[in-house]
Amino acid sequence: MKKDDLIRKLTSRKFWVAVAAFVAGLIVAFGGSSETAEKISGLIMSGAAALAYILGEGFIDAQSAENTKN
Repeated sequence: MKKDDLIRKLTSRKFWVAVAAFVAGLIVAFGGSSETAEKISGLIMSGAAALAYILGEGFIDAQSAENTKN
């Protein structure tokens, strides 16, 4: 897997929504409250937004630096 592919996947909102939904489902399935599931899902989505921003900006900066060299 190329670095670009990995960045694209980690910045995908659909991917993070799927992860949050899966984790929330596991929490409820194993006896956790829906309130706990909501809090953890929100935490996952907040972290994903920050991660996507950091990776996206880093990728753009790297592309810009590469274009400047040429």
